[in-house]
Amino acid sequence: MTRWTIALVALAGGLAGGGAVYGLGQAGGAGTDVRSYLLAHPEVIPEAMQKLQEREAGASVAANRPAIVTPFASAWAGNPKGDVTLVEYYDYNCGYCRASLPMIHQLIERDPKLRVVFRELPILADTSRSAARISLVAALQGKFAAFHDALYAGGRVTDATIAAAAKTAGIDPGQIASVAPRVDAEIAKNMETAARLGVSGTPAWVVGDRILSGALPIEELERAIAAARSGTA
Repeated sequence: MTRWTIALVALAGGLAGGGAVYGLGQAGGAGTDVRSYLLAHPEVIPEAMQKLQEREAGASVAANRPAIVTPFASAWAGNPKGDVTLVEYYDYNCGYCRASLPMIHQLIERDPKLRVVFRELPILADTSRSAARISLVAALQGKFAAFHDALYAGGRVTDATIAAAAKTAGIDPGQIASVAPRVDAEIAKNMETAARLGVSGTPAWVVGDRILSGALPIEELERAIAAARSGTA
């Protein structure tokens, strides 16, 4: 049997209960038995695949956790000693990321034990990388939040709006060249980590051992945070 078939056998058996596993094991040819069972109970397949994907995502998060949850300089918000960390991979040209910013502020207001870490993932345009580089310079100067909020408030991302946000945040342009290697290394690391996690779009969220994608309602993120806090995710 293939890897996916074996995984489906185990997961489908677990979903169907111990009796189903016993029956599959006793009937003789495992491949035929599995095929017959899945044809008779196709409803287990989506759930089994979801469980498998969640398991693999959890393993990927665990293997890369320091690169995910350790903030770059001041690129974080909320409680620095929070018991749960919510990580957002974002692109400044992503409209869904922009729309999620008020929700992030609301999450922090509602949950005093939450830490949010922001990770640059500039994948949508050339200006995404330009914005990400200045954002990380701002983080090194302790001005990440000021730049982050100003750029999102400035409308479409252009060289002009990036420069305006940098001025609003009070970024020292004289330090940009000296920290460029560190900034570029951070972006490269985020790209590599995102690839390992299977993240290909923004916004993407990591909380506990879960990876979530897209613009999500605040209630869904709060449930994921609660699960991470309780140790069930």
